[in-house]
Amino acid sequence: MIKYFKLLRVEQWVKNLFVFAPLFFAGKLTNLDLLLKSLFAFIVFSLAASCIYIINDYSDIESDRKHPQKKNRPLASGAISKNTAVAVLIALLAINVSLIVVGERYFHMNFWKFATIIIFYFVMNIAYTYKLKHVAIIDVCIISIGFVLRVLAGGYATGIYISQWAILLTFVLALVLAIGKRRGELINAQISGRTRKALDGYNVQFADIALSISCALAIVCYLMFTLSPEVQQRFHSRVFYTVFFVVFAFLRYLQQTLVYNKTESPTKIIYRDRYIQITMVLWIAAFLLQIYFK
Repeated sequence: MIKYFKLLRVEQWVKNLFVFAPLFFAGKLTNLDLLLKSLFAFIVFSLAASCIYIINDYSDIESDRKHPQKKNRPLASGAISKNTAVAVLIALLAINVSLIVVGERYFHMNFWKFATIIIFYFVMNIAYTYKLKHVAIIDVCIISIGFVLRVLAGGYATGIYISQWAILLTFVLALVLAIGKRRGELINAQISGRTRKALDGYNVQFADIALSISCALAIVCYLMFTLSPEVQQRFHSRVFYTVFFVVFAFLRYLQQTLVYNKTESPTKIIYRDRYIQITMVLWIAAFLLQIYFK
C-alpha cells in the first residue's frame, strides 16, 4: 500500500488543513455538525488534490526519471504502471463526485458553490500541470490561489463568512511559501547545474526582493485582519497583540533564507526551526485562549 500512498502523496494532504481555518477563527471547533462538514470538505479536497498529483506524475514520467529525487516516485520508478495509475485516477474521480452529491444531500451544504470551488481547483491545476507551471510568476500565483480555494471550500461547506482580509492574507502567505521554494530551487540549480523551464523567469535577486515584499504584505494583511470590524467585534482589541508573533516568525524565516541561505523548502524550515515552532505554538495558544477560554 505504501506505493499507492506515495502515488496519492498523502503526506501533502496537510496543506488541505486550510479548510478548517474558517471553523477555527469562528470559534466553532466544538460544533460537531460544522466540524463534520469541514472534515468532509477536507476529504473531498484531498482526493481532488491526489487526482492532480497522479496526472502531474503521469505527464512528467520521463523528466522525473532523470531527477535525483523524483525518479523514486511510483510512476517514474515503475512501481506502479501507467494503466494502474489511470484506473486509480478514474476511481478517485468517481468517489469524489459521489461524495459531493452525498454532501449536498446529507450535510445540507451549499452544493453549487462548494462544487464550483472543487471543479475550478481541478481545472486550474490541469492547466498548471500542462502549461502554466512553466510560466514565471503565474506559477506561484496559481499555487497561492489553490490555498485560497481551500479556505473558501471550508467556508462554503460550513456556511461561515470569510472576510476579504482573511482571503488576501491566505493568498500572500501561500505566495511567501511558493517564492521561498522557488528560491531554494534556484540555489540548488546553481550548485548542481541542473535547471528546469519553470526557473527561466527567476533569479536569486528577484526571488529575494519578491520574498521580502510578500512577507511585508503578509504582515500588513494580518494586521488589517486583526483590525477588521468582525474580528474586533468577536475578540475586541486583544487579538491585535498576536501581530508580534507573526512579525517575529516572518523575520526569522527571512533570516534563515537570506542570511543563512537555507535552500530547503519553507515547510522543512518550519518543521526544523525551533524559534518558528515556538512562535507558532504561542500564536495558536493565544488564539485558543481568546476564542475558547474567554
